Amino acid sequence: MGFVTTRDGTEIFYKDWGHGQPIVFSHGWPLSSDDWDPQLMYFLDHGFRVVAHDRRGHGRSAQVPDGHDMDHYADDLASVVTHLDLRDAIHVGHSTGGGEVIRFLARHGQDRAAKAVLISAVPPLMVRTDSNPGGVPKTVFDDFQTQTAHRRSSFFREVAAGPFYGFNREGATPDEAVIQNWWRQGMTGSAKAHYDGVVAFSQTDFTEDLKKVTLPVLVMHGDDDQVVPYANAGPRSAELLPNGTLKTYEGFPHGMITTQADVINADLLAFARG
Repeated sequence: MGFVTTRDGTEIFYKDWGHGQPIVFSHGWPLSSDDWDPQLMYFLDHGFRVVAHDRRGHGRSAQVPDGHDMDHYADDLASVVTHLDLRDAIHVGHSTGGGEVIRFLARHGQDRAAKAVLISAVPPLMVRTDSNPGGVPKTVFDDFQTQTAHRRSSFFREVAAGPFYGFNREGATPDEAVIQNWWRQGMTGSAKAHYDGVVAFSQTDFTEDLKKVTLPVLVMHGDDDQVVPYANAGPRSAELLPNGTLKTYEGFPHGMITTQADVINADLLAFARG
């Protein structure tokens, strides 16, 4: 574990465990690298070097007031990759982290990367526009910002206990420890970073980025994702990627890397070794 200082002076926290081919994990909003614990331990046990960082304003990284946009997120990831001299890396991004991975590869090149994985990821574009009629209405994201600014603690609890893991579905059994861990990660970060981050994950158009990424990319998405709706995300990203493959998970929620970690990890391992 350590910190790297970016070009604009921001301290980014990272974990770097093990040896072998590196797998680099980029987390979702408003969490931290801790959200990848089930994957970090699994792939460490399977002989990989695992790396995960806390996005600026999240987790243990510096709570800077600015730079909460996809270009800075991508540049911060590049700082970690360069600092650790990672090569032949597999980049895995969940939710907002999927956007970060795609922007990083399109912006900084693919020379150090071998493959990529997008899990429940925000590309190509979340918000509804004239050219993206299947997107989510902007009023939904405006409300995310209002809730984050004025009642963040309660709002984060509601997201974790409800749509993020599908605990609001009939017959679901909420896992209190999982809910509290989500809340803990979120509240460790900066309200300003989370507020600005809503715009970053919802309004960034990754269409051209996806077209530029030519390495093999596995797109994994649950069809019961209530946070990043399936139809406008996973299938469309896979279509735009020159070498993309879509894997759909029936009934899986947005946070499937936690609640269905056994399934997701096995499929990630097969792709990594394939």
